[in-house]
Parts: sequence; C-alpha cells; structure tokens
Amino acid sequence: MSDPTKYMLVSLPSSISPTNDKEEALTALRSTITTNNGSVAPFKIPEFKIGTLDALVQQADDLAKLESACQGVVAKVGDSLRSLLEGDEAKISQQKTVNDKPADQYLQTFAWNKVKYRADKPLSELIDSLQKELVSIDNDVKSKVTQYNGVKTNLTTLERRQTGNLSTKSLTPVVDPKLLIQDSEYLETHLVVVPSNYKKEFLRSYETLSPMVVPRSGIEVAHDDEFTLYAVTTFKKHSAEFQHKCREMKWTPRDFKYVEGGKEEERKEVERVARDERKIWGEALRLSRTGWSEAVMIWIHVLTLRVFVETVLRYGLPLNFVCGMVKSSPKLAKKAKANLDSTYSYLGGNAFGRDNKGRVTKDDSALSSEMAAAGVGNHGGEGSEYTAYVYYEFEVL
Repeated sequence: MSDPTKYMLVSLPSSISPTNDKEEALTALRSTITTNNGSVAPFKIPEFKIGTLDALVQQADDLAKLESACQGVVAKVGDSLRSLLEGDEAKISQQKTVNDKPADQYLQTFAWNKVKYRADKPLSELIDSLQKELVSIDNDVKSKVTQYNGVKTNLTTLERRQTGNLSTKSLTPVVDPKLLIQDSEYLETHLVVVPSNYKKEFLRSYETLSPMVVPRSGIEVAHDDEFTLYAVTTFKKHSAEFQHKCREMKWTPRDFKYVEGGKEEERKEVERVARDERKIWGEALRLSRTGWSEAVMIWIHVLTLRVFVETVLRYGLPLNFVCGMVKSSPKLAKKAKANLDSTYSYLGGNAFGRDNKGRVTKDDSALSSEMAAAGVGNHGGEGSEYTAYVYYEFEVL
C-alpha cells in the first residue's frame, strides 16, 4: 500500500510578490515549500459572485459544515467499497478513481465544473446544490448496499440450510416421506435432533416422555458428526407435551412437512438467490464506485468555495490573489506548514511575531482583534488553528 498523500490549499495575496504579479507570487510560494517538503501546482478558482459581508461570514460557516459532511460521505462510501471487495486493498484502489482518473491526477488538473455549477450563480445557490447532491449520493449508496446485505444474508441462510448440521439444515433432502405418518386423524410423526452422545439416553426414555407415545416407534433417520435425527410417533393430543419434554431434555424437535418436489424447489431457490446476490453486488459496486468519485468531486468544489470565501474575508476587495495546491506527505507537510508560517506570518499583522530564536509566535489577544477587525472567524477547519493566510489541508483516502 502506497504512503498517504497530504494536500494543502494555500491562498495568498498577490502582494507577496514585489510586482503584485500572480505568476511571481506562485513562484514565491513554490520557493517557500521547496522540493524537499512537497510540490506546488496552481489551483484555479473562478470569480464567484460576492454578496454582503454578513452573508459571506454565514457561508463560511455553512461551507465548513458541508466540507465535514463531504469527508463523512467519502469515508462511508469508501467503507462500502471495502465491504463489497472484502478488504482487498488492490481492488479497492482500482475502484477509487475520480472522474475516471486517479485521485491525484484529478486534483493536480482540477478545473471548476462550469457547466454543472455556474460561477455566475449566487454562492448560496451553489452551496445548496452541492449539499443536495451529496445527500442524494449518500442515500443512493446506502440504500443499494443495504439491499445487497439483505440478499447476501438470505443467501447465507439458504446455503447454511443446505450444508449445516442436522439441527439447522433443511430436512427435505434427508427425510424419506415413507417414514412419516401423513393425513392421520390421531397419529403424528415427530422429527427430533439429539446430540450423538445422548443417543442411549434418548432411546431409553423417549417412550415415557409423555402419554401415548407409540412404543418402539423411534427410528434413526440420519446422523452427522454432531447429531442424530430420530422419527417418533405419538398421538396428536399429546404432541405438544412430547415436544415440550424434548426441549427440556435439550433435544430439538424439527418442524417438517413433506412437499412433493420440495428438494428441487429448494435447489432452485438457492440458485435464484445466488443470481440475485451476484447481480445486486455488481450494482452496489458500480454505484459505490460512482458515488465515491462524485463525493470527492463535490468535496473539492466545496473546498474551492471555502478558499474563495475565506480569501475575500481575509484579504478584502479588490480580489488579487494566487492559490496553489501543495502535495506532500503527512510527515513533510508539517515542515512545509512551518515554512509557510515563517514566511507569511506578517500577513497576520500584530497577531504573529518571532521569538529570540526566530520562531513564529502568536499573540492570542492581538489575534482576536485582527480577526474581529477582518470580520472573520477560525475558518481553517474543525479543530484547526488560525493562520496568517488562507490554508486548508486534506487527504483523499
């Protein structure tokens, strides 16, 4: 299994370049990360319609919740794939593509889907559309996987009835109908499963378990490694008492009614459910594969909106910024983040400074003032710390 990849979306004002040029700003970002810690690719963000400041602050919170939901759905659909493919990581990786590409290729070449999500629509409409699609994917995959699990359980039960021991398996292939008394007004044949080490006790006592047990009617029908199946005849009016006494002795009465052609019907039923199981497994796999792809795409579109909204709140208008996607590893990402903090801490104003060893420090009181003045909150993700620049990190597993 390959090492996990950590991605970081970083938005910086073009003013980090002396000429205020976007290409130069992107070059500056690349030099900050360095090849030792990761690589940087441009991440294009459309010019969306900007509403009021209050609306943007609310949308930042809505997008944070929606991104968390995206991560949840991607993880759940991934679990569905793992379950359907029985944990085979090689096969799971083959199914985890995004828009028919490896996830990394999709991310490195990401372009906003302008046909599906028109950039000239209000941000609130885009957020609503993405949320509805995510819920639909979650429900569709969940429904199909639940259907498959139901059919799979049914098949397992039927197969167990064909291959289990005498206490659980179907008795249709085992019992000769000639052993059974049928259509009698007074007599009834019972089939009783007895643990093999209790055979002697059963044969010694079955005739006295209840009144009116037909003497010497106990006949061995079949046996396996654990149990022996007997047929015993009683008068019907004492059948319930006989069965009750058998259960008290830890012997298992089996309900059985002979049906003409029952053996063939059971075989056909197993074959039919097996066909259904294979068919629905294929449907569930295709839907989970598609669902994972679409959920990741929605997630990245949500992240794009998060970066845009936070960039407006953080750097203000007119918009002049550059966004890059940093590809790294969980271990190296910490070093890359430290380089970013060291280089761009000045963007946080008085909230960030340096100690006597040159390390970046944070003044929480000044930070609160800076955030309040900018009209922003901690929009860096659940549990994340405020940074002097727009920063989001994620992993596509």
